[in-house]
Amino acid sequence: MDGNTPGGPVLQLNGISKIFGRKVAIRSMDLEVAQGEVHAICGENGAGKSTLMNILVGLHQPDSGTIRIRGAAERIDGPADASRLGIGMVHQHFTLVPSMTVAENVYLGRQPRRWGILADREAMRTSCRALLERYGFDLDPDQRVGSLTVGQRQRVEIIKALAFDADILILDEPTAVLTPSEVDELMGIIANLRERGCTVLFITHKLREVKAVADRVTVIRHGESVGTRSTEGLAEAEIASLMVGRSVFLAERKTTVPRTDGVPPLLRLDRLTCQNEEGRRVLDEVSLAIRPGEVLGIAGVEGNGQTELAEAVTGLRAVSSGAVVFEERDVTSWPAHRRRQAGCAFIPEDRLDRGLSVAMSVAENLAASNYRRAGLTSRGLVSRQGLEEFAHQQIDRFDIRGARPETPVGTLSGGNMQKVVVARELAREPSLLVVAQPTRGVDIGASEFLHHQILAAAARGTAVLLISSELSEVLALSDRIGVMLKGSLVDVLDAAEATETRIGLLMSGGGQEAA
Repeated sequence: MDGNTPGGPVLQLNGISKIFGRKVAIRSMDLEVAQGEVHAICGENGAGKSTLMNILVGLHQPDSGTIRIRGAAERIDGPADASRLGIGMVHQHFTLVPSMTVAENVYLGRQPRRWGILADREAMRTSCRALLERYGFDLDPDQRVGSLTVGQRQRVEIIKALAFDADILILDEPTAVLTPSEVDELMGIIANLRERGCTVLFITHKLREVKAVADRVTVIRHGESVGTRSTEGLAEAEIASLMVGRSVFLAERKTTVPRTDGVPPLLRLDRLTCQNEEGRRVLDEVSLAIRPGEVLGIAGVEGNGQTELAEAVTGLRAVSSGAVVFEERDVTSWPAHRRRQAGCAFIPEDRLDRGLSVAMSVAENLAASNYRRAGLTSRGLVSRQGLEEFAHQQIDRFDIRGARPETPVGTLSGGNMQKVVVARELAREPSLLVVAQPTRGVDIGASEFLHHQILAAAARGTAVLLISSELSEVLALSDRIGVMLKGSLVDVLDAAEATETRIGLLMSGGGQEAA
């Protein structure tokens, strides 16, 4: 990687531990970060990444161990202490006030004052403009944050951290809501910060980004550091293996469904239009078709109609105009339960809100909508033995770890809760599977398993509508890829001709001429 050679240690953690009740979040963690380097932190969900970062910004106190900043032992009692030590953090979920200007957000709570009483707005604008120019951010200090793109808002968050002399910047999953072009711009920003001597801690689960931007990577597993490696010459598969403690084989679509096999579409949408509660179009004349055994991926920045598309197909959202045709039947007016009976399965993006009843057991969640199909009832009564046997079968088949039939599903990890949803829906042997954000909040090991399950369903002849904000996921699993923007399906590409650049341009409104 071009740029300055990182210097000596700016941050050293030795023997850091943190326990919450009976749960050991971090166990004797060591970490050393050099001045002026980009240092990636990777690990599965629950590995301890967030706890470690919260210790660094003073939100948690370690139970043992020492923290050294620039060689001096420090106790970080809160965010103000962290700021005093030059540590700033950009959280995954932004903390900006949309109705305020860029300058007002940057200095919120720490405004320069005139006579010690009144906020000095002119000084605030002048200082903010100087900061933006210094770091090469093309933003107007007087622009309302609510009018900015997601990528621009993230730059405001970065400037907020840098405004008070932070030279250790923590970025928590910074690309989660960015388009590919915005990701590229962020990589450039990070490289620029590095050139200026800023140290960047980059928390991510996207291994390609680790390779693209980091000098070194530290992998955390079960609350312990399992290794720090230079990224030069390091394969993504090696990082993944360190994260999960075994070899990881990421799924990829090997064959595609023939376009001219004469089989009619299993699902067809004809100029489908939906409105929200305010009467605004959230789906705008969307037309598409999916054949049996095909995976149609839908890419797009979140909030461009993907959620509404899934709801309209599964009967959870009313249609204003157009038609939903399923197995050559017009099901536009059919309610959700009738579509499920006809063979439509749905894995929603929010497993806690729509996918599961967290107070109920694993067995009860697995059996929901499967009682008749799995033969779990007799004369209207549930067979407890049959329910338990069915649950054991699904727990084994889908590798739902830490689960027994009687286990409350809410006590499982995020990845294993998602496996319960997938197991329930695939146990129905659906002809159509609508799956939204299947690996959101799921670690790489569980993601690998879920990807293989989706492709196995397609191989059995299930038509799959895959909606994901993870472009790498869409590219790896799809036969064709549709791109949504402002409620419209702007293009559908064969996977063989789809590139990140082309899809990224379509996602940001770049047009179909992208090559």
